[in-house]
Amino acid sequence: MHNHTNWKIALGGLLLIATSGAQAAAPFSVSTGASYSTGTYGTGTTTDIWSAPLSAAYKTERWAITVSVPYIRIHGAGNVIPGTGPVDNSNPLVRGLHDVLGGGTTPNGSTRTAATSASGFGDVVATAGYTLVSSADRHVGLVLTGKVKFGTANTNKGLGTGENDYGLSLDTYKALGNWTPFGGVGWMNYASSPYIKLKNGLSANAGVDYRLHNNDNVGVYYNYRQRIAVGGAPQSEVTAYWNHRIDDSLRLQTYALGGTTQGSPDWGVGAALNYSF
Repeated sequence: MHNHTNWKIALGGLLLIATSGAQAAAPFSVSTGASYSTGTYGTGTTTDIWSAPLSAAYKTERWAITVSVPYIRIHGAGNVIPGTGPVDNSNPLVRGLHDVLGGGTTPNGSTRTAATSASGFGDVVATAGYTLVSSADRHVGLVLTGKVKFGTANTNKGLGTGENDYGLSLDTYKALGNWTPFGGVGWMNYASSPYIKLKNGLSANAGVDYRLHNNDNVGVYYNYRQRIAVGGAPQSEVTAYWNHRIDDSLRLQTYALGGTTQGSPDWGVGAALNYSF
């Protein structure tokens, strides 16, 4: 096992991966944090999303199982769904808020979606990752992960789609001294609701982690996801992070991201704490 595991919290735009292939000495861990993102998503209205995720994980030498749920507050376009992006949402309750508040057009003639506010718990997400390949002498690994997003978020508030989604991803890494390049591909089966039509989508990510010393890692990665919604757009984001090991049990990570398409926020920041026991 290696001691330069890179933690990325699975809500607020980050994924839980181990770029060094290491597993924490303690099998259980809990994580919490806060994130903020903002963008227009092509609607002409700025949408701000605050998220406070809570997650729990159990890890063995081969398995890593996590369950996460965020508390979300969103202010902005009612057709922007956290984690999904802009969609055509025909839910009459959400549209009713639009009608009351009014819409209109932007100065350049594009549609302006009325601003609404909502808060509540988001979707529960569960993942199970299995390490297919792990070589301590070659510092290389290959991880297959299954994911289920349960549609528990309030659809009338625009916090979720109300449907369950299922996916698989395959991630790999290769440690080269202090440098660890990593990347992966994924596929998600997105279920349509009576109000939101979605289609299945592929995703991909690639990045590099650099170990400054035993307690600090920095890195940057790019994430892409196909357009999955009618009225939506692909997601494309670049994220930079810093991971600090406070002690053997406690880790801190901060990050900043920038989006390059209408399916992503313009920018976002966040921080998370992970405690293992």
